[in-house]
Amino acid sequence: MALTETDVRTPAQIRAALDAQLDVMINDVADFVNCESPSLEIDRLRASAEWLSALMTRVLGKAPQIIESERGPHVHWKGSDSTKVLIVGHHDTVFPLGTVARRPFTRDGNIGRGPGIFDMKTGIVQAIYGVAAVKEWYHTEILITADEEVGSHASRVLLEERAKATGAVLVLEPSADGGALKTARKGTGTFVVEVMGRAAHAGLEPEKGINALVELAAQVPRIAALARPEIGTTVTPTVAKVGTADNVVPEHAKFAVDVRCVLPEEKDRLEREMAALTPTLPGAHITVSGGMNRPPLHESMTTQLFGVAQRVALEFGINDLQGVAVGGGSDGNITAAVGVRTLDGLGAVGGGAHAESEHVRLDLMPERAALVAGLIQAIVNS
Repeated sequence: MALTETDVRTPAQIRAALDAQLDVMINDVADFVNCESPSLEIDRLRASAEWLSALMTRVLGKAPQIIESERGPHVHWKGSDSTKVLIVGHHDTVFPLGTVARRPFTRDGNIGRGPGIFDMKTGIVQAIYGVAAVKEWYHTEILITADEEVGSHASRVLLEERAKATGAVLVLEPSADGGALKTARKGTGTFVVEVMGRAAHAGLEPEKGINALVELAAQVPRIAALARPEIGTTVTPTVAKVGTADNVVPEHAKFAVDVRCVLPEEKDRLEREMAALTPTLPGAHITVSGGMNRPPLHESMTTQLFGVAQRVALEFGINDLQGVAVGGGSDGNITAAVGVRTLDGLGAVGGGAHAESEHVRLDLMPERAALVAGLIQAIVNS
């Protein structure tokens, strides 16, 4: 490890050290983007984890642990057994296998493009360099999971455990517009509603059937009415599958419902209301599965760390750092739900997450890395 307990760096020294490493950081981002890692592609995720392990070993001076799971390997680096800060990210991406062959990393001046570059490979790289820039690396750990984009089912327990063990979580999800941090997130989830009826010939004896499509049509407005937009709760039926042929009364129907809420108590209400659904047609049956996968990240869990971030930002010449509430969920929802102070949106500055337009500001990597470094210093030394 390059820095020892006696290596105290000022903000100016930290920023200068990170500015000097910009070209190396960009090269690492290029390699990371081109190391394709779609969710659930275990072989590709394993190659990505090995690449990350090599990067951490090179930059941080010690190797992480690679933790295998049914959804792919997580990468866990610890500065010591006395950690006070957990940095959270994910190396899986939403883009299907083969995207990199068609659209690899490219650079146009200060703009970098490529699948997963904004969400969130640039954020991971710059954070690793940020950790290495301060002597407080010793009290820091980094957990990069393999399944955030598909629900964090295989990493949830580990995230909760390490969050509670450290007491402060910095999440490397990309920033909001203009580099703003994310100080609140809606809770998110998906319910699946299945309707079982009875098939019959649609022309000869439709009265002998129980029409699952008719039942679905009755349930959709009832479910949509559970929304409370005035307090930020949205309930949106999305994808439906029903029927087998145009002359058959459909026996089975299935549809998904996207739910999001701001208030923690709304999670319980939505789950209770969805579980209480009853059919309108005699003989029909309704089954509801799924639920709220990520509880809300309430602003009360981010207030303290956001105040620290604003003070740190000024020390590094970052003026008017903003915090915003957003609709999407992240692993920050999970860590905040177990009572651990959490701050999100500390990753790259750019845009186009999950789209072909995904891009980052490469020139801002040292600044964002310095923000992470400064936050680590402030948290550890508080």
